[in-house]
Amino acid sequence: MKKFFLLILLTLVCLYPSQLTYGQAKEIAKGTEAYELGEYYTAIESYKVAYEKTKDPAVKSELIFKIGLCYRSLSLSKEAELWFKKAIKVKYPDPLTVLYFADALKMNGAFEEAAAEYQKYGKLVPGDKRAENGTKSCEMSAKWKEKPTRYKVENMALFNSKDMDFCPVFAKKDFKVLYFSSNRAGSSGSETHAVTGAGFTDLWETNMDRKGKWSEATPLGPEINTSDDEGASALNLKGNNLYFTRCKVIKKRNIGCKLYFSTKKGTGWGESTEIIVTGVGDSISIGHPAISDDEMVLYFAANMPGGYGENDIWMLRREKKSGPFLPDPINMGPDINTPGNEVYPHVRPDNTLFFSSDYHVGMGGLDIFKATSNKQTGKYKVRNLRYPINSSADDFAIIFQGNEESGFFTSNRPGGKGGDDIYYFYLPALEFYIGGLVTDCKSESPLPGVKVMLKGSDGTTQEMLSEADGSYRFKLEPNVDYQIGTEKQGYLNGKGGESTKGIEENKDFKLDICMEPIEKPIELPNILYDLGKWDLRPESMVSLDKLIETLNQNPNIVIELGSHTDFRGDDKSNRELSQKRAESVVNYLIEKGIEPERLVAKGYGEDVPNTVNKANAERFPGFMKEGDVLTEAFIKKLSTVQEQEEAHQINRRTEFKVLRTDYVPKKPVNVPQNLPQNKEEQDPDDDGY
Repeated sequence: MKKFFLLILLTLVCLYPSQLTYGQAKEIAKGTEAYELGEYYTAIESYKVAYEKTKDPAVKSELIFKIGLCYRSLSLSKEAELWFKKAIKVKYPDPLTVLYFADALKMNGAFEEAAAEYQKYGKLVPGDKRAENGTKSCEMSAKWKEKPTRYKVENMALFNSKDMDFCPVFAKKDFKVLYFSSNRAGSSGSETHAVTGAGFTDLWETNMDRKGKWSEATPLGPEINTSDDEGASALNLKGNNLYFTRCKVIKKRNIGCKLYFSTKKGTGWGESTEIIVTGVGDSISIGHPAISDDEMVLYFAANMPGGYGENDIWMLRREKKSGPFLPDPINMGPDINTPGNEVYPHVRPDNTLFFSSDYHVGMGGLDIFKATSNKQTGKYKVRNLRYPINSSADDFAIIFQGNEESGFFTSNRPGGKGGDDIYYFYLPALEFYIGGLVTDCKSESPLPGVKVMLKGSDGTTQEMLSEADGSYRFKLEPNVDYQIGTEKQGYLNGKGGESTKGIEENKDFKLDICMEPIEKPIELPNILYDLGKWDLRPESMVSLDKLIETLNQNPNIVIELGSHTDFRGDDKSNRELSQKRAESVVNYLIEKGIEPERLVAKGYGEDVPNTVNKANAERFPGFMKEGDVLTEAFIKKLSTVQEQEEAHQINRRTEFKVLRTDYVPKKPVNVPQNLPQNKEEQDPDDDGY
């Protein structure tokens, strides 16, 4: 690295013989050497000294851009935005200035401004997918913030510090012990990190007590923690095998991070050993381990030859649980990995893979994604977890509490306690209720004391009596079809249905049910015949099919089907015609499976004129009022032929009335459910991003 430093210094002196002093060139060379080693904090210090000392516009422009690159690498988006904006102002020629300025704006939540910069970059570098992805990210981010998912997110202030706390992992299968990485006071490394300008990180432990309170964190023992960086880790279900990242620091050398393994010895940990991965040399960093439940697959992130971009998600397999991992790494493929960074994998018990990426369409820097595999094709579908788990900042290292929709992740979003903070997330239970009024269909008055029964497709049942005002209310469960039935002496059974399937938000359903009193005939609407005929017209079937539902819902009733004509024509013909019409209705019902013993056909001819109900009175105001009996004398007094024809039409009707309620069915009745079909809502993650 000393030769590298001298080469940079000589190059600078040759390129800028009159513009740079030796001291200025030396600071720039120091900054460039540090940048190449990934020591961004040190690089910033040197670049800023050179920036203050030089007056040459070209050199200052170059330094502004490089300082911006350092802040970008440290995910310090506020500072990155400032320096890339300066670079654009001094017309730094590299188009990446515009792209990185847009990225910083997006990370700072300025979505509209960022979208405009991405569009500018797209014109400067046509075909670069980062411009398209960036514009789409800004559009989707605004939508996701406007309509967040139901997840709730809380900062773990109880054990977060003012320093960096990140990469939590459960250390016991009861989920009451948590390991995480932190550079807080008390960590083993006492020096300042040349990469971050902060202290070195160790693995720490916190425990939950019986009251659900997490303890003050304590560092793991010296078998694990060293003066180097100990970072992201993973444990098996028993909590006795620890896989973790260690980044050794040797001055002026870039030796990268490696994966290590340790087994528990009593209450402490045994000696840690490196996990060998083919193709990993000193300059290649690998880390962020995640172990499958059966411990047969170890996932990790690395920037290795054969990948698709910067850091990719890879995996190692082994032939048996007690054996070593085969050293040849397997890339997770282009469905997951991109030209950007894919890091911090985590695998749930159902083998769903979670990871963070800065390239897939997201809200800011790193976003958390989930990837589900198609069993037939083996291809992965990648979905963004959206807001509030994701934010415009860096969000990464998610873990789940087994099969529960709860766990922890890391974020450097605004409002935290330190740099990176650990956040708890959970999905509140959906709450559904159904309620309404039970009323008399004729009088529309509320019916108290009605037996209201709720039956779910999951086999659950609930029952109550309607209140004094006719109201009822039940609590429902998610993803269940429900049928509601009502029973009361002197009334036909009522029914209704609802479904909570596919609904992703809390909801109160309203379902009013009216019950038909059985002491009065009930008119069947739209039972139509051609003039002088008794064959049912097709449009009559809808009303009769509803009658079939009523009969199946009330299997103990015997009914009379009564047909009525108007007074025109002679009495005998009208009675015969109405009898045949009533019989045609009975025959239709028998064909549909209703037992003949439950049906009586009766033709009344013109003998029983109809009484105007509320609906007809509202439909024909002025010449009819509720309670009028449409006798021949009443109709003949109406002033127009049109009014008389309307009255005749009301008299021509088919009704049914209940004769008995003690019929015993000969065979079981299959009551159709007729549940409303809730349109399955789109998966909240299934928007392609």
